[in-house]
Amino acid sequence: MSQILVINPNSSASVTRSMEACLQPVIAATRHEIFCTELKKSPPGIETDDHVAAVIPNVLDAVQASDADAFVLACFSDPGIAEVRAATRRPVAGIAESAYLAALGLGRRFGIISLGPSSIARHLRYLKALDLDHRLAGDRSIDMTVVQLMATDVVETVARTGRLLRDEDKADVVILGCAGLGSYRAALQEALGLPVVDPVQAGVALAATHLDLSYGR
Repeated sequence: MSQILVINPNSSASVTRSMEACLQPVIAATRHEIFCTELKKSPPGIETDDHVAAVIPNVLDAVQASDADAFVLACFSDPGIAEVRAATRRPVAGIAESAYLAALGLGRRFGIISLGPSSIARHLRYLKALDLDHRLAGDRSIDMTVVQLMATDVVETVARTGRLLRDEDKADVVILGCAGLGSYRAALQEALGLPVVDPVQAGVALAATHLDLSYGR
C-alpha cells in the first residue's frame, strides 16, 4: 500500500482537520493511505506573496524528511511546486493545478472563490504560467483571512460569491480557491446547480491516479 502525504503549508491545525474531513470520500475510494500534516514553522495562513515565498523551505524540508510515495501541496498557491518536483522523483500534485485540470473536464469556463483580494493577482499569474487564463471566467474574493475562515460559518458568503461567478461572470464550474473552503463544497454545488471543485480532493485524487498508473518522471 502506497502513502500520500498531504502537506498543509501553513501552521493551522484546524485547516488540516478540515482537509481530513473533506477527504473522506477520496479515502473511501482509494487503496492508498492518506496522511495530512501542517508545518509548525509556517504562518497560520498563506495570504501574501511573502507568505508563499517564506513557506517554500518548510515544504521542501517536509518532503525531504518523508518516506511517502507521493505528495500533495495543499495551498491554492501551490508554493514551491517547481522546487519540490526538482528535488524528488516521487509524484507531486499542487491543489491549484489539480483543481484547474479537474475543472477543464467539467465545463468551458471556471470561476474561483478566493479567500482574500490579494490572492486574485497571484492566481492570475499562475494561470498565465500554465496557459490556462483564457478559461478563467472570474475570480472573486470573500475578503477573509484563514483564521477568520476557520472561526466562522461563511456558507452564505460563499454561496453569494458563487452566484456572482455563475450569473455575472458566466462560469459553468466553480473552484474553491482555498484549502479551508472544502466543507462548503456540497452545499454550494446544490445551491448553484453547477460542478464545484474542492482543490484538496482534486489534488489527492490526482496523486492517487499517478500511483495507480505508475506514471514515471
